[in-house]
Amino acid sequence: MDKFIENAIAWALSKKDQAEYPLRCLAFVEDAYEKGNNIELFGGSTAAESAEEYGFNTMGCPPKGSFVFYQAVGSIDRVEKDWGHVGLCIGDGEVIHAWNVIRIDNYLEVQALSNATGWRAPKYLGWTPPERFLKGYQQR
Repeated sequence: MDKFIENAIAWALSKKDQAEYPLRCLAFVEDAYEKGNNIELFGGSTAAESAEEYGFNTMGCPPKGSFVFYQAVGSIDRVEKDWGHVGLCIGDGEVIHAWNVIRIDNYLEVQALSNATGWRAPKYLGWTPPERFLKGYQQR
């Protein structure tokens, strides 16, 4: 499991400060594991759906390699709903995530980031360990 985590984090860090995942935070964290490890994951179609599907732990600081979920309500293509937001914990409570650019923030400080027009501030929900979202992965 440690190798999967290290590969995912290395891949994610290689994308820091890039703007290639606008409104696609789930694709970013899934790509970190998939492209970093040559595997395929099977989660929800939005961060909110994945949070619901995987469940999340609200206790303590997210561990390294976990997905960190947030409620994030906003409008995409004139549809307003909770699309969710997700980041990848790189250790010590820091998450790398797709915002306006790929960036690193403390998992609680994500709630204080400036939002796009029509979006509410994200609200921290909790974290899911890699053992949960990697369940059922397939090698490419």
